[in-house]
Amino acid sequence: MDDDRPDVLLTGLLFYDLVLTGLGKPPTPGEEIWTDGMGCGPGGIANLAVAAARFGLRTSLATVFGDDYYGEYCREVLAGQEGVDLSLSRTADGWHTPVTVSLAHGHDRALVTHGQEPPYSQDVLMGDPPESRTALVHIEAEPREWLAKAAANGTRIYADVGWDPTQRWSRDLLDQLALCHAFLPNETEAMAYTRTDSAVAALGTLSELVPVAVVTRGGEGAVAVDQTTGEYAEVPALDVDVLDATGAGDVFGASFVAASLGGWPLTERLRFAVLSAGLSVGRHGGGLAAPGWYGVDRWWRSLTDPGLRKAYGFLTDRIPADVGPPARLAPVTPPARPH
Repeated sequence: MDDDRPDVLLTGLLFYDLVLTGLGKPPTPGEEIWTDGMGCGPGGIANLAVAAARFGLRTSLATVFGDDYYGEYCREVLAGQEGVDLSLSRTADGWHTPVTVSLAHGHDRALVTHGQEPPYSQDVLMGDPPESRTALVHIEAEPREWLAKAAANGTRIYADVGWDPTQRWSRDLLDQLALCHAFLPNETEAMAYTRTDSAVAALGTLSELVPVAVVTRGGEGAVAVDQTTGEYAEVPALDVDVLDATGAGDVFGASFVAASLGGWPLTERLRFAVLSAGLSVGRHGGGLAAPGWYGVDRWWRSLTDPGLRKAYGFLTDRIPADVGPPARLAPVTPPARPH
């Protein structure tokens, strides 16, 4: 195996995220609400990139940065702070980085975004994609050409999917699973696309279409089937206080890939992903809330609950000797440009 290959290949739209937390209630027209929490940082596809890199995975990201302050800041965070390879990315002259304001309330959030379609498509950015151990992709109604090329060169595709604004939930989208090694939708998406009425029933349908099927269930945890090993797993969520759910699904996906690359049993992979996502919702932002090995190690060392100590005992053999530095959290405001 070529050890120089990226562990994870990513492409997609990047946003500059501004996350507001501590809303007593959702705002109504004509009303001003003060919040007690705020964080900013790169979002969108950057959530996956940061979460993967913090588990020591060689992460290659193809995205578009605007030629503005937001783009410059996001590029510095990803490459300079998190060590993400941006050699496939481009800066677009005269195009501004999309900006999203996230209003976190309860266990969910509302998003308002200002932006335009980037001038470079995923297929243009990727071209003939480099060989990679895995790719984390967001499949859409219109298939991307680079995806078939990546699958053909031996890259294992781990896919998720988003909300269908048309609410048609066309089953044609599931045809793309023929290219994928794993599919990780949430239960609402999984049931809608499979025309089923439960997460477990949806999982049964999806397991016939892709080797590894995972259905995330938010506060109820996750269920999964690995047809390559014959394993089935169902794990509960952690009992955590949710500050900001932004990017939790991305952290889950990146953590599942990290554990999969380690060859872990399915139950361990699923518990690790649920843990990582659970730790992330206690911080502002998406990727910058990802715990990395340092955060997982800190949680494990402080854990006293005997049931969780038993359930997560596998971490004793999984956490590396060098867990790295503490993760850099989302700042309230980005640092000023140096003069």
